[in-house]
Amino acid sequence: MLALIPLFPLVGFLINGCWYALFQAPRGCKKAGATVPGVIATLAIAASFVVALFGFIQLHAMGSEHRVIEQVLYNWITAGDLHVDMAFRLDPLNSLFTLVITGVGTLIHLYSIGYMGHDATPGKFFCYLNLFCFAMLMLVLGASMPILFLGWEGVGLCSYLLIGYWYTDIEKAKAGKKAFVVNRIGDFGFLLGMFLIFNTFHTLDFEALRTAVGTGGDLLAAHGADLGTVTAICLLLFIGCMGKSAQIPLYVWLPDAMAGPTPVSALIHAATMVTSGIYMVSRLNFLYSLSPTALHVVASVGAFTAFFAATIALVQKDIKKVLAYSTVSQLGYMFLACGVGAYTAGVFHVITHAFFKALLFLGAGSVIHGMHEEQDIMKMGGLKSKMPWTFITFAAGWLAICGIPPFAGFFSKDEILWQSFSSPNGSVVLWGLGALTAVMTAFYMTRLFSLTFLGKPRFDEKKLGSHHDNVVVHAPVHGHDHGHGHGHAHGDSHAKSGVHESPMTMVLPLQILAVASVIGGFMGMPHMSWLEQWLEPVIPVHEGAVALGGSMEWVLMGVSVAGAVIGVMVAFKFFAPSPEKSEASLQAALGVRNRWPVLNRMLDHKWYVDEIYEAVFVRPIQALSQGLWKQVDVAVIDRFVLGFGRVSAWTGQTIRVMQTGSIQVYALMLAIGVLATVGYLIYGLA
Repeated sequence: MLALIPLFPLVGFLINGCWYALFQAPRGCKKAGATVPGVIATLAIAASFVVALFGFIQLHAMGSEHRVIEQVLYNWITAGDLHVDMAFRLDPLNSLFTLVITGVGTLIHLYSIGYMGHDATPGKFFCYLNLFCFAMLMLVLGASMPILFLGWEGVGLCSYLLIGYWYTDIEKAKAGKKAFVVNRIGDFGFLLGMFLIFNTFHTLDFEALRTAVGTGGDLLAAHGADLGTVTAICLLLFIGCMGKSAQIPLYVWLPDAMAGPTPVSALIHAATMVTSGIYMVSRLNFLYSLSPTALHVVASVGAFTAFFAATIALVQKDIKKVLAYSTVSQLGYMFLACGVGAYTAGVFHVITHAFFKALLFLGAGSVIHGMHEEQDIMKMGGLKSKMPWTFITFAAGWLAICGIPPFAGFFSKDEILWQSFSSPNGSVVLWGLGALTAVMTAFYMTRLFSLTFLGKPRFDEKKLGSHHDNVVVHAPVHGHDHGHGHGHAHGDSHAKSGVHESPMTMVLPLQILAVASVIGGFMGMPHMSWLEQWLEPVIPVHEGAVALGGSMEWVLMGVSVAGAVIGVMVAFKFFAPSPEKSEASLQAALGVRNRWPVLNRMLDHKWYVDEIYEAVFVRPIQALSQGLWKQVDVAVIDRFVLGFGRVSAWTGQTIRVMQTGSIQVYALMLAIGVLATVGYLIYGLA
């Protein structure tokens, strides 16, 4: 039954895609509703969740040493020594990812029915959503690296389609292209790593590779491998993770991905694409654990990415951009855990992050829906009473990401910080970066929460929705308009009612995710972790430096909670009492603008990373491309090809003179030809 898990969303993709292509697109889609395609897509991914849950129950009933379910469909590739079956394998690790993808994915699909209610092309949108889930399920269920890479490339393609969904807006189209190009850079490293694996171990199947490597690396020599080869493989694969999971220096696509509809942001940033790198590293933990150098690189990049992205999030004003940089930062936490050898802690944070980050993104979408497309938190405030369900559920996600006990984020974040300090691969520096990032996370998320929901409104409610000023409708394409469609089109009952709560199709997923954000962390409680025992067949139990003792763990836990509380209290001090304060007033209070103007400008411009990339890579490549086009394509190739055309035309025009249409002329030319032939023969005989 494993093939049914990716099959259902594939069928949903085909149904919605064919229906849209055959019936909706030719008619302009001006009256297309989201209910029918939304229900089809939601039922498809929900069916996958049911099958995934059934598979999880089957695994749980098995013995811990035999928790594997495999299904081989057919032989996919046979080329020389390479034999790849189209095979799916379910084990304790990917069973968790499958449940998260299908479970959270179902809620996001349901939410999208209300959010995209008046979009011009909802069939196409849900078609893309189902295809995205299909690709992600292929990625995690694949029994070998080629199948994983098939899904890996599939989610890259779908991210391009979904981020640039409103492609008639040039900025949104550019954001989709940016995501696609940056991911291709990382994928090049992934391909090289996969080629090196096959060249070294002559297999790409995960179980066969695990057997070939051996638990302690004792079989490496038998394959002609050494530590340097393993390190090269791990680092090349990690380059792919940098792109797909948005780590420095390839993180720049993810903040721009906010150009897509908010459900897309929740799907990409919470439960699917960005977590694929953590899945791949965890899946190949037996390789990474053999290379201290590779682990050190993974941990260092993760810790620095977490800290770096958090500094940018401190000053963002776009509600989705704050959450985007928060996602980059949280992904850094996950790689920090994997880098110190605590793969289970990284997977744990993937699960809790899926709950509270999906909740936060969908809550942000609800705010944007209620505020009629407004995304600037400096123009919000006072939404607590106007959007009570969104406020309550968003508060659960806010407390979870801040790391306040007993919410889900507290347990996973604290486990990562403890392992980064106590693990033999950890250090005080890594722990310090993680702890400081936790304080900044609590600060900027409290800032976001306060400016959005607390205090007095900083907007004129009477103007919201009036005359549809805030509706963004793109230029017509193929006879129809591509509107955002968040319930603000003509005929919407809320179009002139100011700020309003979202419909139940949007609120219900928020409520379910809020419950998960509150209780989801108990599965990984320290020293009684069900998750650690569950993953042990795939990921050996990670032991920290036991010499530190249990008291140190409690001390660090207290420091972690204290840091989160300090971040929350400082943010409340500046924003909660009078949320009408602007960002400039906060910076003035902290003395940042006056004392460190350079730092202030750097944060405002996101450390000028995009500008540096534009100057160093984008513009030179564009200039080189234009030069090659003019000097080679136009000046050489075009002239060469067109020259042949001109010669052919000239030859035809010249020979055409002989085609007079006169029989006498043709007879004369025939006679001349005969005489020339006879003369040649006589001359030859002589």
